[in-house]
Amino acid sequence: MPVLNRIAAYADEMKAWRRHLHQHPELQFDCHETAAFVTSRLRDFGVDEIHEGIAKSGVVAIINGKQQGPTIGLRADMDALPMTEVTGLPHASTVAGKMHACGHDGHTTMLLGAARYLAETRNFAGRVALIFQPAEEGGGGAGVMVKEGVLDRFGIEQVFALHTSPNTPVGHFATTTGPIMAAVDTAWVRIAGRGGHGAMPHETADPVVAAIAMINAVQTIVSRNHMATKDLVISVTQIHAGTADNVIPDEAWFCATIRTFDKEVQAMVRRRFDEIVQGTASAFGVTATLDYQMGYPATINDPARAAFAAEVAREVSGPAAVEADATRAMGAEDFSYMLEARPGAYLFIGQGDGPGLHHPGFDFNDEVAPVGASFFARLVERAQPAG
Repeated sequence: MPVLNRIAAYADEMKAWRRHLHQHPELQFDCHETAAFVTSRLRDFGVDEIHEGIAKSGVVAIINGKQQGPTIGLRADMDALPMTEVTGLPHASTVAGKMHACGHDGHTTMLLGAARYLAETRNFAGRVALIFQPAEEGGGGAGVMVKEGVLDRFGIEQVFALHTSPNTPVGHFATTTGPIMAAVDTAWVRIAGRGGHGAMPHETADPVVAAIAMINAVQTIVSRNHMATKDLVISVTQIHAGTADNVIPDEAWFCATIRTFDKEVQAMVRRRFDEIVQGTASAFGVTATLDYQMGYPATINDPARAAFAAEVAREVSGPAAVEADATRAMGAEDFSYMLEARPGAYLFIGQGDGPGLHHPGFDFNDEVAPVGASFFARLVERAQPAG
């Protein structure tokens, strides 16, 4: 079964919604205008309940089906990124330094499209909870919504989400059972030494060489401290020290991002990071402090729900357009908090060739929105059939 005819009929309206959202990006938890736009559309559709102000600017809408039954949750993220857009498109961001470079405008539009269809047809049992979430990009808005009791408050038993995938054919789906995206942690290391003249290093305790030694040593965590068959990435992404070519500074600092899937591996990396930092600091006669921040957990699909979601995707896009055992990604996603609390699945949906996510030239492909909306709608109808 292809894109639902009713959803295809208002594809142009969905394009207009998406482009409006793209022009008016908001960051983190400050998605109040986006939420107001969402709630206005939901009221037009005639949903049964709208709950606002969750996790500051999040929205949950409820649509009742034709008969009693369980509640299924569908989630879309709403926030943008602190970036300057360079697309030059007529619908480019109108807000300096902010843009939708990760497709959240499209995610919100796909869920709105499904909401309109489900409110019209109600061809399902129980309820659907439409979750419009702020602060995926670094704020952990999904975790905040879980802590505020969204899943319990609305009796949500399972949850699903979509994310656009550049350079994947339009309308193709990809998912996998088990882990699909990594946990992300960040290590900040500050080194205090004793600076001095660059011509007389023997009179200093050089934090620069200590930092370099630490950076080299933490790479051995990947190569020597963990099993090669378990995915692990450690990337040092910043190093800062000094202000002049002939001055050894007093301080240096660096930071690293750590990506894992296995909690034991995650714990091992944290332990070894501290051992390397403190041991190296002692060896070089400096002091060091490690601020190791645990970020989003791994996004782990429930095997049964992932397999079911792949079946629904095949109905919408055809068997050849669905990869049900896709390679897991080392990126991170705060939908992981919802999947820790409830079984469900996270899928990628292809949007064709073009700039990648978090690129200043990125723009969501509007052709994809009816496909994603049809997937969400059929997911509800298949998961909770009426009659």
